[in-house]
Amino acid sequence: MRPVLEVFFAFLKLGLTSFGGPVAHLSYFRNEFVGRRQWLDEHAYGDLVALCQLLPGPSSSQVGMALGLSRAGIPGALAAFVGFTLPSALALMLFGLGLKRVGIGAGAGWLHGLKIVACAVVAQALWSMSKTLTPDGKRAAFAILAALALTAMPSAWSQIAVMAAGGLFGFALLKNEQEVPHHAWPMMLSKAKAVLCLAAFFLLLILLPLAAAATGNHALAMLAGFYRAGALVFGGGHVVLPLLQAQVVRSGWVSNDVFLAGYGAAQAIPGPLFSFAAFLGTVSAGAPSGWLGGILALLAIFAPGFLLTVGTLPFWDALRRHPGTKRALLGVNAAVVGLLLAAFYNPVWTGAIHSPGDFFLGTAAFLLLARWKWPPWLVVILTAIVAGLW
Repeated sequence: MRPVLEVFFAFLKLGLTSFGGPVAHLSYFRNEFVGRRQWLDEHAYGDLVALCQLLPGPSSSQVGMALGLSRAGIPGALAAFVGFTLPSALALMLFGLGLKRVGIGAGAGWLHGLKIVACAVVAQALWSMSKTLTPDGKRAAFAILAALALTAMPSAWSQIAVMAAGGLFGFALLKNEQEVPHHAWPMMLSKAKAVLCLAAFFLLLILLPLAAAATGNHALAMLAGFYRAGALVFGGGHVVLPLLQAQVVRSGWVSNDVFLAGYGAAQAIPGPLFSFAAFLGTVSAGAPSGWLGGILALLAIFAPGFLLTVGTLPFWDALRRHPGTKRALLGVNAAVVGLLLAAFYNPVWTGAIHSPGDFFLGTAAFLLLARWKWPPWLVVILTAIVAGLW
């Protein structure tokens, strides 16, 4: 148990202190596990980050799971997940319980401020990701077309179709990518267990929606919806917003106002943004909700990333050397930008910006984040206070 506890407490410390989103999390991980603890070298860590960027799911959490796996096997991967996720999940479930008790009408000013800062955060993510993921005319044009398609036909299936089209676009039209260099790193998992994890990933993706439709059970519907969001989102972090919004708002489980308020609150805490699912499960209109709903939603959204990470690691060498893999991913990443652009318009902008004052406050929050690099938690608190005083 000593290696497992070592992994748990290392990631618990990071879960309490890692502000700033997935990119910042990867820097924290590098400093802790490459620099201070020396669990692996720089090149091996770079390869690990490259793999987790290829996979759907919460990329920084998947890097953490893989680090735990290399240190203490599957129990280590679970310990890394629990340690890194527990602080943010608890904070967001407590916020959700408080919001259910007082209602969104109480303190409407600062709650509206959370929606405004969510608009600024998504705008910053969109700006940053577009520069990296759509650097040329082909990918920028595809991202715009994807955003138009998703705005005209907003549904979970449309999002899946756009992501698939992005992969085909990249595979067919983006030809000039180099392979990732090879660096070995420790592996404590057999290929047989990895295959079982991959099989479980696909079986759950298929069977959970079928079971929910056949029984009409709300708990199964929650598990299916959050599992699908975790399984189909490339880019992690803010990109999960439209998938979750399509699932919980359009189905009537959570109102758009509560959704955006919770998303804004999620910016003020450390740890993975996917913990936002714990808030949504807590405030869900159906049963289960509260603590049980939060835990179910949290486990469902992280389960695909866990199964894919554990299932793919033993095959990573062959996967990354395939010339079509990286080209397809480039197209998927362009589709991600379109997905985020469509979500920025609806529900983020339409739900938050209702007056010139809202526009001014949102612009100020965006500049503080993107130009002056203020920490997100501070921008969230200031924006909520200013909106509450108006």
